[in-house]
Amino acid sequence: MSTIVSAPTELKGAYIFDLDGTIYLGDHLLPGAARMIRELRRREIPVRFLSNNPTKDPVQYQQKLAKLGLPTSLDDIANTVVTTVRWLSEHHPYAILFVIGEEPLRRALLDAGFRLSEDPAEIDIVIASYDRTFDYRKLQIAFDAIWYHKRAILIQTNPDRYCPFPGGRGEPDCAAITAAIEACTGVACSVSLGKPSPLMLQEAMSGLDVPLHDAVMVGDRLGTDIQMALDADMPSAVVLTGEATPDDVASLPRAARPTYVLDRVDRLIPAHIWDELGWTDDNDN
Repeated sequence: MSTIVSAPTELKGAYIFDLDGTIYLGDHLLPGAARMIRELRRREIPVRFLSNNPTKDPVQYQQKLAKLGLPTSLDDIANTVVTTVRWLSEHHPYAILFVIGEEPLRRALLDAGFRLSEDPAEIDIVIASYDRTFDYRKLQIAFDAIWYHKRAILIQTNPDRYCPFPGGRGEPDCAAITAAIEACTGVACSVSLGKPSPLMLQEAMSGLDVPLHDAVMVGDRLGTDIQMALDADMPSAVVLTGEATPDDVASLPRAARPTYVLDRVDRLIPAHIWDELGWTDDNDN
């Protein structure tokens, strides 16, 4: 095993995993992810998946995980589509919405009974999300609803600045759209519903009889995955297979650092179990 900054010496009672950059990147599983998940499940340790990406709904994530060889119950998957719909249903059940987002989010809101509109005079809430069809027309509608008519509030599905791609490239994410709306209206976003929001952690831990101190939040982003765990006083593990780099971790104040820093996600399985199972870096199936 290669040098690691810090790794667990014992198994925990539950594991919450980010997906993009942690379990897979693009259409490929990251090294060791499959055998780690299978080993945790063999030991009947709960595994949950959590994503800030609102361009897929849980069914689509379930299909992708199955295609990658990790069949997963829908109950074990949550993302910002789920938390956005649930938050709006609880706090603004009759609001008229303008959604700057993609079809999975729009479909979920319609299925939940919300009315969507592009008429600024009747819009109550503008939802900024990851939208690869964002254009000036949509910005104008948001501007008119928030600034001109002074009736709509702005919320966002997630605070991510960009979505990482294989090979180091990325794509602007929700925060870029939120920033454009904030810049022209002078109105700040009221609520962010993705990690590090505690709403996401509540969703992930729902139904698990496991205290936070006996669970681990695992992800590749310090500002979302790890910050959420820090805010909840929950153990965390950053995996250096996505956004975060060793220098990023080293630059943090000690109190803001994750509990564990791993070069690959299967380092969550303690070294003595690696030895028992005969695992090596070269054979990670």
